[in-house]
Amino acid sequence: MQKYLLEEIEYPADLKRLSVSDLERLCGELRQYIIEELSQHPGHLGANLGVIELTVALHYVLNTPYDRIVWDVGHQAYAHKILTGRKSRFHTNRQFKGLSGFPSPKESEYDAFGTGHSSTSISAALGMSVAAELKGEGERNVVAVIGDGAMTGGLAFEGLNNACINPNNLLIILNDNNMAIDPIRGGFSEFLSNIHVSPTYNRLRYKIYRVLRSMNLMSETDRSRIIRFGNTMKGLRMKGSKNNIFEGLNIRYFGPIDGHNVELLVNTIRELKGHRGPKVLHIITKKGKGYRPAEEEVTAWHAPGEFDPKTGERIKRDTSGQPPLFQDVFGHTLVQLARKDGRIVGITPAMPSGCSMVYMMKEMPDRVFDVGIAEGHAVTFSAGLAKEGMIPFCNIYSSFMQRAYDNVIHDVALQGLHVVFCLDRAGIVGADGATHQGQFDMAMFRCIPNLTICAPRNEHELRNIMYTAVSPEVGPIVIRYPRGRGILVDWENPMERVEIGKGVKIKAGDDMAVVSVGPIGYAVAEAIEVAERTTGKSIAHYDLRFVKPLDGDMLEEIGAKFDHIVTVEDGAVSGGAGSAVMEYLSDHGYRTRVTRIGLPDTFVEHGTPQELYHMLGMDAEGIAKKITDIITIKEKI
Repeated sequence: MQKYLLEEIEYPADLKRLSVSDLERLCGELRQYIIEELSQHPGHLGANLGVIELTVALHYVLNTPYDRIVWDVGHQAYAHKILTGRKSRFHTNRQFKGLSGFPSPKESEYDAFGTGHSSTSISAALGMSVAAELKGEGERNVVAVIGDGAMTGGLAFEGLNNACINPNNLLIILNDNNMAIDPIRGGFSEFLSNIHVSPTYNRLRYKIYRVLRSMNLMSETDRSRIIRFGNTMKGLRMKGSKNNIFEGLNIRYFGPIDGHNVELLVNTIRELKGHRGPKVLHIITKKGKGYRPAEEEVTAWHAPGEFDPKTGERIKRDTSGQPPLFQDVFGHTLVQLARKDGRIVGITPAMPSGCSMVYMMKEMPDRVFDVGIAEGHAVTFSAGLAKEGMIPFCNIYSSFMQRAYDNVIHDVALQGLHVVFCLDRAGIVGADGATHQGQFDMAMFRCIPNLTICAPRNEHELRNIMYTAVSPEVGPIVIRYPRGRGILVDWENPMERVEIGKGVKIKAGDDMAVVSVGPIGYAVAEAIEVAERTTGKSIAHYDLRFVKPLDGDMLEEIGAKFDHIVTVEDGAVSGGAGSAVMEYLSDHGYRTRVTRIGLPDTFVEHGTPQELYHMLGMDAEGIAKKITDIITIKEKI
């Protein structure tokens, strides 16, 4: 029986003992291993199948971890993890207390940089390479692997613009699969397609360069001058010609080459190690490579959940009779609103299926704009639309919205423009971990003038606040809601306007009050029932609903009646909604003591939301215990 090569490999040093001719077989085994593991322990499948050969080639040629590899987007680093000492733990990927689904320097020295989102690799790797030069370690190779949509982000272009200025030995590998989660849209994708047209020319030019260099007939300075002159002449000779953006920035360009030919990759990377200065290797890959279902339905197999690896049948849970996902309520409601108001447009930074804007995209394709993984641009683009009388619904995941903070302040709030920000995945998200938890939005935005911040308790309220947000007097507004399901929605029931800045009293009580915000209010309601049974006390429950503006009448009622209240939120406790309540009561002369429950001043690891809320003491059981403890201590005093 033939022994599996992968069984003998734990670290890159083991990999180097293989012959180059063995690598294709190893890639096949590695691909099958990932398919088998992810069929039972879900994760990002398609992107990882597309970089198997590249991962093997990099670790075969480079001296990692001394040589650095920065993976961008980080969800394509599974093969890298398996080959760097984590194969035996790979089944714990994205699970509570298991491996992270993204590179993490805390997890392994082979993970050169944390990359939970996208478009950061060129800047980070450039910094590492410049640092190596400054420390006298110029022989260190630093590689930025950027792809799966990451080249649509503005930071990637900022890094490119800076790469030729300082001495460095940076290799940028452009993993070109023309996909993010959904197909990539935009001019840069078209530019890459144009480069594909002339691979023969690029290979011939590279061969000529190598020959001349080996004969000492061409220096690096000579080559740069010739490239610049050649690009200039092409522009003069050919009306509408498109020059190579990389070489226009004095970054040497090689490719495109087949990203699934492991021997070619090994030889090319080995050759490029000897070239000083910044360089780009353009490889063409296929997302989902080697697994037919993932190749044919790329978006669905980006992160497919559990599936049968033999048949490709995805294992779907029976959701009949269950409430819809918050994201689907957003998507369908947006379509309903857009049908009645031609000013409404949708903006998404490469997440049309993830945020369910795909529904409007299918019905009204000319009124939905997928701008790529470019959150800052998405916000300012929305501001421009609003300035000209449109009503943009800009949907960005809560944790990704952090990248557009400056744009929200200067381009929207300062000018009072009517942009509706819909922050999906607010609160604890789960398996994607610290880089994706939506824990900072309320604390982050409540200090910005002109913004309204709403956290609807359920899908019914989400629909109502979206309907209200269309009104011109509302101005710029942030609506945050979680991943997952809440309550059943009556789609035939007409939407109603919400009074901005007004909370809701859910339950009356006499001994203590709990103020919650958002869907965590359902856990609070359950916790109050437990605490009342345990203590015999009467506990009131208020839903803040708006973090800004606050409901002053409701808070003054609370301050006048209760000497101790508890606030509960699924956001950062530092500076969040509870802090806003405490500040209001103090500023208005109330001596009410406020105990705040929220996400701690730490980055929250990965796991299911249920596991994480339990760990943090923020599930119904944990909240009930905290309320009970407060009442018990009060009685002792």
